Amino acid sequence: MNASNPVVCAGVVVADHLCSPVDHLPQAGELVAADDLVLNIGGCASNAAMNLARLGVRSSILGKIGDDVFGKFVAETLAKAHVDVDRLVVDPSLPTSQTLIVNVKGQDRRFIHSFGANKALTVEDLDPALSANPKVFYLGGYLILPGLDPHALANRFAQSRLRGTVIVLDVATPGPGDYLRQLEPVLPHTDIFLPNEDEAKLILNDPDPRRQASAFHQLGAKHVVITRGSQGVVAVSDTLQIELEAYPVEFVDGSGGGDAFDAGYITGLIEGLDETQRLLLASAVGASCVRAVGATAGVFTRQEAQDFIDRHPAVIKSLG
Repeated sequence: MNASNPVVCAGVVVADHLCSPVDHLPQAGELVAADDLVLNIGGCASNAAMNLARLGVRSSILGKIGDDVFGKFVAETLAKAHVDVDRLVVDPSLPTSQTLIVNVKGQDRRFIHSFGANKALTVEDLDPALSANPKVFYLGGYLILPGLDPHALANRFAQSRLRGTVIVLDVATPGPGDYLRQLEPVLPHTDIFLPNEDEAKLILNDPDPRRQASAFHQLGAKHVVITRGSQGVVAVSDTLQIELEAYPVEFVDGSGGGDAFDAGYITGLIEGLDETQRLLLASAVGASCVRAVGATAGVFTRQEAQDFIDRHPAVIKSLG
């Protein structure tokens, strides 16, 4: 791993198979035509790394892929985007994780997923990268990484924060589960927690994003941002409690919007922006993602993001 990379993106790495939006789901035996079928990079960690590169931030990827054609595609795509792939490990015993994403016009996406090599990622795999003291360590897809023991992970996060690393955590929740038990040891050692509204509802059994943000903050996360898609974000910390409306863009595909938001937020951390400025940048980058099919194709460059922010005054409401 290149020691000059300020960000490590660890966690879920996936090859995505996507269709452009179709009119309806096919019935049994029916063929529905799509304008395009796309093989693309996917997964929280790889999406964030790709988007950081687009924003001009150097990062390395830490995850596992299989010894197959999809693993080669993932590794080559990341490398071509100038992401450091030295910590991307090939596990010959498992296939590369894949997701089939079906887009239907006017409906939320549908996912069919195989966990593949992501299942084999352990806390010990994180140690070399954490010991290099990156400025930011981002773990994406926690809660669907069964090899990460919560107490061991909390210990690593605590040690890294003492050495000055900022810990950014995002999660994925495929359905109902006992997620809070896995989060409680980790959140007190997390600087930025970035779940979406649906994930937070599954974790807390509470649909209200304001209460969600407050609850996670009370559980120890220093900064909590609940992303809500077209409804914007709710952010809570010791010094900030606001609701930010979403930026207006033409929606094509929501795949990777949250990961793009994460990349924008991390870019703001690296640049030393204050909390509100980080949220504005993250919201703009997240909005840019949904303009195209796939998790990275539509994402702004840093200058494009700034130009967009300058043209679209933000609507910010205090929660106080």
